[in-house]
Amino acid sequence: MAKPGKVFIFFNCDADKSESSMNIFYNSAVYKDTKSSRKNLWKKVKEEYGAERIQISAENLPEVERAIIEGNPVSATDFIQFGAIRAIDCY
Repeated sequence: MAKPGKVFIFFNCDADKSESSMNIFYNSAVYKDTKSSRKNLWKKVKEEYGAERIQISAENLPEVERAIIEGNPVSATDFIQFGAIRAIDCY
């Protein structure tokens, strides 16, 4: 079997980031682990932030962007309230 790649999913969720609050049908997009998909994931996070559906402190915005664009997008979750990014294997 081939080695799986990763895809990332952005979820709106409750303050506790409970899995039961993460609805795949609300934000029904996955983002591949490519430069262009990561940029689209960052665009989605900025859109949710601008619409005030998630909260990120201003001083953490550069860290969130860096994690999504260059690092591990899942680690950006630590800086986001009412939102989370999860990774799943893709074959």
